Amino acid sequence: MTFPTSHKTVFVLDHTLTASSGVRLEVDSFSKGRGGSNGSGGGGAALPQPLNLIPLRPVTKTLWTCAVEAITEYCRIVWDIFPGSRLIRFVAVDKMAHKLSSWSSEDQNLTSLMTAFMMLGPAKAIDPGKLDLFKGLRTAIEILTEPSAVQHEKRTSLTESATKVLNKGRIILVSKFDTEEEIKALKDKFHDTLLHLNKGAAATDNLMAINHCDLVLLNLWPDGPGCPVSRRTWPDVSTIMSCEFTNLQGGMSLAPKLCNLVLKHYDLASTTVTGIPMKEEQNASSSANYDVELFHPAAAHAAILKGIPTETAHLKTYREGADYETVTLKWCTPRSNANIELQHCSSAYRITSVDVNSRPSSCLTNFLLNGRWVMLEMPRKSGSKVISHMLACHGGDIYIHTMYTSRSILEDPPSISEGCGGRVTDYRIPDFGEFIKANKLAPYPASALGSDEASSSSPLAKSREQLSRHTKYWPITLSTTSLFTLGPQVEPLTTLMVKDTLTDDEVVECKQVILCLMSMEARGDPLPSPMAGQRGKGMKREDQYRAVWAELEQYLQVHLHSPAHEKVLKCFMDCHNKASTPEYKSDEKVDIAQALKELDDIMTDREKVDFNMGGMKHMSPDLPLPDSKRRRTAPPPLTPMGRSSGVSLLTLWENKVSSEQSRRCLEFQGRLRAEGNVTKLYINFQKDKDKDDSGSRKKN
Repeated sequence: MTFPTSHKTVFVLDHTLTASSGVRLEVDSFSKGRGGSNGSGGGGAALPQPLNLIPLRPVTKTLWTCAVEAITEYCRIVWDIFPGSRLIRFVAVDKMAHKLSSWSSEDQNLTSLMTAFMMLGPAKAIDPGKLDLFKGLRTAIEILTEPSAVQHEKRTSLTESATKVLNKGRIILVSKFDTEEEIKALKDKFHDTLLHLNKGAAATDNLMAINHCDLVLLNLWPDGPGCPVSRRTWPDVSTIMSCEFTNLQGGMSLAPKLCNLVLKHYDLASTTVTGIPMKEEQNASSSANYDVELFHPAAAHAAILKGIPTETAHLKTYREGADYETVTLKWCTPRSNANIELQHCSSAYRITSVDVNSRPSSCLTNFLLNGRWVMLEMPRKSGSKVISHMLACHGGDIYIHTMYTSRSILEDPPSISEGCGGRVTDYRIPDFGEFIKANKLAPYPASALGSDEASSSSPLAKSREQLSRHTKYWPITLSTTSLFTLGPQVEPLTTLMVKDTLTDDEVVECKQVILCLMSMEARGDPLPSPMAGQRGKGMKREDQYRAVWAELEQYLQVHLHSPAHEKVLKCFMDCHNKASTPEYKSDEKVDIAQALKELDDIMTDREKVDFNMGGMKHMSPDLPLPDSKRRRTAPPPLTPMGRSSGVSLLTLWENKVSSEQSRRCLEFQGRLRAEGNVTKLYINFQKDKDKDDSGSRKKN
């Protein structure tokens, strides 16, 4: 198991940094009042006496005090974000090396640290010749060879990874250097001592050899002229050591400089929450917007910073007085029902405030600790706002949650138009999944192939041929197909026709699908529309079936892989009274007798008579029957016939419909007369009048 370099850190502090940093301490001046009384008698009120202020000499902080304050803030940030997983120890050096803490969890907190510094006391001024910084560095190397509790647990576990535990660490030396030769000599001596102590640690069971050590030299320089030594880096001193030298100006800028180091050492990032509404401390009736800077692991920004750097450059800015970048996110008004809502987050990381003692940071922290949560908006150059992060408290710790800015895989795809790709629900996603499963590639041993085997019969060639068959006709969206929206009703046919060969049973199944669709059309059953769920009028039933038949014919035409496939196409052509295809010549006849028998079972007596009349009229238009025998004469017997001769079932059905329509819609008789288009009205009335006239003549 590999522990990161940041798992163990040792600070080596020069306890002789007594020089002034130039930072003044604010101290109240003492005052001395001279009292006096009014010489006149009576009880007059005493007059106010003037106050004489006694000026004090300015008090400044030493470099040691500034270093302790900055390192304390460094540790606070690390322990807030990585409680228990990142360990820090301290060594102070003057005439000798003083160990101030241990790897135990009891020493990994600010209270224990401040107690150790208090017991150590202020910086001591000693003869520079008696200061030996290397004593502290040697002690730091010995400390790194001591395993932490989690490392000891992994080493002593009875697992395969017990012997693979790597020991890495970082040593940070804070002192004052005057020349480059001093730095180079210290670096070389440190490397030699590291190799020597590693040999001793490898020979014992209680210690661990150091696999890699990062040496950081911080040159703490007081206010005044610049440091004569420039910043340098030695990334590869050896395979087990790297070195870095940095100048730090003592004073107010020391803490921000160490913040830059903590971001680098622990892979942290900065987020500035802007636009936080807060009431004024002096006037509670008014409010103002404040900003709060937070530190957290850099992985929280991975989602919003990925992509083209020029498109995300506007998210990063440099804070005033700092050398690192921060990402600015805008405060969004929080809701009160945080406990009952589950936000879709990809990750969560602990955070800590940079300026923990400021009023805005304190108010934000208390707001979150009370169970509220805050949504953070990512600024965009154009378009609607995007909620990218969320601040919430869990178990007394505050976390920044990374929200999904794109569509979640857990939510339903939207039905709105989304540009070039069209509607998400329009794609045949389940069918595409089945298509992928049917065309998977599997390993095939080369030894199974014969030396004389043709390349066309190899498994790879067969797979390509199968993929070619499956993709000859495969609509991508549902809106471009009517056949594949039918689902299980046509599934046997669409699944079997892509095969290279068909058995007799499979041919029967395909024919049954075609006959089933024809029976559905005869019953008037509606088809599932591919435009369902959209606004507007859908297709008519006749248009739906017309589109299905046209697409089915196209599908069958492109899948003529064998004579069995041609039988399925011939069945379709026979049912729709179409000419034979060039690939197939028909030698079968349509069973019209069976179709007429089924039609006869569902028709009434009157419909049968009308149907017979229509059929006879169609078959022999030039030989009309007498009126007296027209309804009593049976139609001539029909024998099975082919497509090219006789009458089809569709023609008989159309004749039946036309005869029924002609019976219901009678034409005015006057228009049917050829002689001047004149006809007599009220014929019955004229007959009755003639009868009356003849009767009267008989009586006379």
